[in-house]
Amino acid sequence: MGEQDLGASRPELGEDGTGRTPLWSRVVIGGAATLAVLLVGATIGMLLTQTMREEPAAQPAAGSVEVGFAQDMSVHHLQAVTMANWARDHSTNPRIRQLAFDMGSTQLEQVGRMKGWLMLWDQPEQTTGEYMTWMTGPGGHGEHGDHGAMNAAASAQDAPMPGMATNDELARMRALSGTELDVYFLQLMLRHHQGGTEMAEYTQEHSSMPAVDALVTSMLRSQGAEMDLMRDLLAERDAKPLPFP
Repeated sequence: MGEQDLGASRPELGEDGTGRTPLWSRVVIGGAATLAVLLVGATIGMLLTQTMREEPAAQPAAGSVEVGFAQDMSVHHLQAVTMANWARDHSTNPRIRQLAFDMGSTQLEQVGRMKGWLMLWDQPEQTTGEYMTWMTGPGGHGEHGDHGAMNAAASAQDAPMPGMATNDELARMRALSGTELDVYFLQLMLRHHQGGTEMAEYTQEHSSMPAVDALVTSMLRSQGAEMDLMRDLLAERDAKPLPFP
């Protein structure tokens, strides 16, 4: 994820001074912003990899670390965007709303970038088999030998990949309000970041593509800072992180 500036890009206050805009306005503005961010990310992704079409040897194949990472991290990110957008629109705490806004915007742009890569690599946007199987290939099985157990546990709980929220957890988050919503959002998102970190670190260790390495390095740097911030925000509310994995 990219560098965050929690003091910038703050959502405008609504006419009633509550910090919320009318529903019709949020839908129109949110839809336009989502499309714009995805297009920006996709454009960056295509520009960074355009020269690869001239070098067939550099084209990642299906099942490679690069393709698997782009496919699976996009799915992982999109759930984070869903959670962040909900907290942004329903929390009454300015710090939580700003954090959620920044996370959602950054991860949506990164999804666009990864989908742009997949388009140029002539690969589908999503895998048709199990998630994260690319992490068990040569050179990765030993270091991530517990991946299979983690993925099986996640699937058994209705979570496709480690760190992701289950349908029941998402429903619970949507049913909460006030401080309870803020705490649960922080807990879910912190665990979500922890799950994504495993994929990012593996990709950093096993990919030799500069564009992929640059994105992964940015993700790890910003996620580390965000996880520290979320732990601090939870501590301020006398709450603890959820167990992981």
